[in-house]
Amino acid sequence: MTPAEIVGLLAEPDRLRVVAALVLGARTPADVGATTGLAPREVGRALQKLQAAGLVDDKLEVRAELFKEAARSAAPVVPVEDLGYADPGVEQVVARFVRDGRLLSFPAQGAKRRMVLEHVAQSFEPGVRYPEREVDAVLRAWTDGGAADHATLRRYLVDHQLLARDAGEYWRSGGWIDVLDESD
Repeated sequence: MTPAEIVGLLAEPDRLRVVAALVLGARTPADVGATTGLAPREVGRALQKLQAAGLVDDKLEVRAELFKEAARSAAPVVPVEDLGYADPGVEQVVARFVRDGRLLSFPAQGAKRRMVLEHVAQSFEPGVRYPEREVDAVLRAWTDGGAADHATLRRYLVDHQLLARDAGEYWRSGGWIDVLDESD
């Protein structure tokens, strides 16, 4: 059943009320009438239409799985961003928390948080010292519009020894480094 078919069925107020009554536990047409205040004839017409469409079964139970299927089919397909990781596990974790260069939230699990933080740490060149305002500008770009804030992100990077700090300067002190094979 398509989302449009479900919406079409439920766009009629009597059918919507009947479905609501069934979801709330009504198991007979009389129960549906008592719950909805609809006359027996109105209940009968609504049930007949809902059963013919397949939204309600012979036991007067709403087929809730049809709503899930319709929601899945209507959901937009979000293209998976290729973040360039050779390890599909790391790629999957980072992609779950980073979208379009933005950190959506912090993973609760420590190992996953480390993966995401290592990804963010790639924004800083090894061997370069950055003043705090530059670090904050980079991290604000990562957290803009997400559930995370730049100060927390900065603290996590320091706590995980991916950035070090001294006298108002920060530098990259951990994480992986891409090494290009220039012999090819």
